Amino acid sequence: MIIKTEEEMKHLEEIGQICGKVLNETIRAAKPGMTTKEIDKIAGELLDHLGAESAPVSEYDFPGYTCISVNEEVAHGIPGSRVINEGDLVNIDVSAKKNGYFADTGLSFIAGTSDDPLKQKVINVCEMTFEEALSKIKPGAKVSQIGRAVHKVARQNGLSVIKNLTGHGVGKSLHDAPQHIMNYFDPTNHTLLKEGMVIAVEPFISSRASFVTDGKNEWAFETKDGSYVAQKEHTIIVTGDGPKLLTKVEE
Repeated sequence: MIIKTEEEMKHLEEIGQICGKVLNETIRAAKPGMTTKEIDKIAGELLDHLGAESAPVSEYDFPGYTCISVNEEVAHGIPGSRVINEGDLVNIDVSAKKNGYFADTGLSFIAGTSDDPLKQKVINVCEMTFEEALSKIKPGAKVSQIGRAVHKVARQNGLSVIKNLTGHGVGKSLHDAPQHIMNYFDPTNHTLLKEGMVIAVEPFISSRASFVTDGKNEWAFETKDGSYVAQKEHTIIVTGDGPKLLTKVEE
């Protein structure tokens, strides 16, 4: 989507802030000993309170308000009876719609504390790749430069990117043009970023694996080798003054 009116901007800012608030509150509430379903219920109640609708539910009939992935799960984990344990690597992904506009955000974190430094490393490097990706987001830049930046930082730190999970356009639908924003350099992608374009940038940084496969159910993606994977995602507007993060909430 490319924003053309102030009204579009207003609606996108609203749903962006809603998604950001729900993500932050859900992460704050998530504690070892809770089930992923209990965590998801908090997000669902807050979305309802803020007048928004879960996009996974409305668009895909997903069995949860959010996607909550734990350890070997990388994305699209179904909230359920799984208990979060001390030191688990957890990802919560929140996407929602209001007034016909969508936003998408997510973050990986450690529940409690972990004695495995590699878990924190993938989180830290994911943050670094996201910041490097932001530096490439401006009108006229190639979409492929986002992936080049992400992959470069991951390699410099001895880690990998998940190549078959990507960012995407967002706005009037959950998955809009550009359909794929790779986390590595794709020389065949000549798509240019445009002023007012709305995109979801989401690096997936892995300790070893480069691909995910179908997991234990029809939704979840997992790594075959048990690699740790961290994700960070924001919905962003491309502007001449720099990227505008719609889902970033100032505390």
